Amino acid sequence: MLARFFRIGLVFAVLYFVNVTPSHAIPAFARKYQFSCSTCHAPFPRLKPFGEEFAARGFRLEDPSQEPTRAFYDVGDPWLQLPREFPLALRLDGYASLVDSKGQPRSTDVEWPWSVKLLTGGQISKNISYYAYGILEKGETIKLEDTWVQFSSVFGAPVDLMVGQFQVSDPLFKRELRLSRNDYAILKLRVGHSPTNLTYDRGLVLTWHAPAEIEVIGQIVNGNGIEPADERFDDNRFKSASLRLARTFGPLRVGVFGYRGKSGPDQGPNDTVTYLGPDLVADLGEKWQLSLCYLRRTDDDPFLVGRQGASLATKGGFLELHFFPQGQDGRWAFTLLANRVTSDLPNVEVKNLSLTANYLLARNFRLVAEFLRDQTADQNVLSLGLVTAF
Repeated sequence: MLARFFRIGLVFAVLYFVNVTPSHAIPAFARKYQFSCSTCHAPFPRLKPFGEEFAARGFRLEDPSQEPTRAFYDVGDPWLQLPREFPLALRLDGYASLVDSKGQPRSTDVEWPWSVKLLTGGQISKNISYYAYGILEKGETIKLEDTWVQFSSVFGAPVDLMVGQFQVSDPLFKRELRLSRNDYAILKLRVGHSPTNLTYDRGLVLTWHAPAEIEVIGQIVNGNGIEPADERFDDNRFKSASLRLARTFGPLRVGVFGYRGKSGPDQGPNDTVTYLGPDLVADLGEKWQLSLCYLRRTDDDPFLVGRQGASLATKGGFLELHFFPQGQDGRWAFTLLANRVTSDLPNVEVKNLSLTANYLLARNFRLVAEFLRDQTADQNVLSLGLVTAF
């Protein structure tokens, strides 16, 4: 089995030396505007500031006169913005892994496809846009994740409203845009039997683009994730609310995030969940970027058994360091990601460290090699993979 793994590694090594012509099958927004992927991404899916601003405007350029008229039919109806081509894109992720766990035989696994995503998004009208994707992950049937409609500049004010399904953590760090296979543990961790974490949920987001480089984002969500609906999408009468404040000081972004809500059945015990903590992103020149996040979560009844007494705390965060040896538009990108989470509850702990190397064969084709040291599970994982979107 080990020989099989090294044969897979040899394939990737050969691909490294192949001179690949950049693909013309580029994602939907690049096709529409005839931009390179590097206009918004560095490397994909990580966003540059231009890409973040483009997405925040509902997939529009800052200057409306630069919007390509060729992208829409002239149907003689000012109330209808009909695209000539339906915006559609595909992303494929796949890996081969070698796992070395203490006390267990070494194992290899070909994890292809790890995920397949079918994405669409764009403008519906001057101030309305949408985004949606379906995902097949680890052999599951297709399901919807990010699916929302955005209303920009509501009533002409610097306020955007988004309704639908999204990740609660997006105002802090967008998990979908990370370059490592290793994840941001504190954002996805669930505690006890409570369904609440900071990944996918349903609700609404209100963003105020305040002056002086200040951003204020409020959310109201169901608080129970995105499990399939029965009679109701929300399985209880509660709602959860969050508030995100951030300010930019040149190359430094400083923010704070707070969340509070309840989860549990309509009748019976429920768990009050709170999150609070700061975060920071520092652009250290063209070649380095440092991100830090710390959150303290408390649950008063995480197992929904009618517990009394002081709330139980789960706290931790992550450090992420990007290095772009040839600049952010170069072929190479390296990421160091360290997670640390501790809790008052037993067996709720995360401690891992990963180093990820990314190499672009084309703007939309990325090879990935990652070494993960998971101290909690006492195991090492070496992954080789590829990510492409077109």
